[in-house]
Amino acid sequence: MRIISWNTNGLRATYKQGHFDPLFTDYSPDILCLQETKATPEQLPDLVKNVFGYESYFSWPEVKKGYSGVAIYTKETPLHVSYGIASLAKALAEERNDLDSEGRTITAEYKDFYLITCYFPNGGGGPERLDYKLRFYDQFLKYINELRNPSTDSGRTGKPVIFCGDVNTAHNEIDLARPKENAMNTGFLPIERVWMDNLVKNEWIDTFRTLYPDMKDVYTYWDQKTGARQRNVGWRIDYFFVSSDIEKKVSDLITLKDYYGSDHCPIMLDISL
Repeated sequence: MRIISWNTNGLRATYKQGHFDPLFTDYSPDILCLQETKATPEQLPDLVKNVFGYESYFSWPEVKKGYSGVAIYTKETPLHVSYGIASLAKALAEERNDLDSEGRTITAEYKDFYLITCYFPNGGGGPERLDYKLRFYDQFLKYINELRNPSTDSGRTGKPVIFCGDVNTAHNEIDLARPKENAMNTGFLPIERVWMDNLVKNEWIDTFRTLYPDMKDVYTYWDQKTGARQRNVGWRIDYFFVSSDIEKKVSDLITLKDYYGSDHCPIMLDISL
């Protein structure tokens, strides 16, 4: 099985610039997960909404347009699709909270696993947004832990979990080009990195770093304004994490560093499921 994750930084622009179709024609993913789509379905061309051979699902902010948003394209029909990271009991009751108002997550349930595409909040813009990001982080970890080991009243069956997307934090110094200069900047703050530590302590596996523990200079995001991509002054903030029970099923995690169309590049997981 092949799954691709990509922060498009605007799906309409990605399509107009010719960077959408090659994901399907060149790589033929079983599932494509997109983040920061910045569009509602009615704003997208039919050829983007309806890709031959795939079913598509979209989530977008309830209020703010042209912001956030995620999507999943899948060859296999999921058993169930849900939106948001409310606890499983609340999700079943179709309840939502402020963490689910920005269209940041889609969960697709398949026979043998759950898959989540997620665009995690950026902590910039002041203390309120950093607080929002940290609250989102904490609730997300509760959510994925519940998916893996649901409570008896959730009505769910525990399954392996894969989640992918723009986590908006570089975990360790090896994961960005200039760690010292960014030690006090959001995306590499100690409090953000502690959450990443906690994620790993909860037996969630960073597939790239597990496969390539010492590989340097591999990034997924570069600042466009400074031409950082040409100099490879970047950040690795896009991830595929898997629950530890399927760690051995991961074949490879490939960073498509030469694929353009966004300030992020796609990442591609090959896994035997």
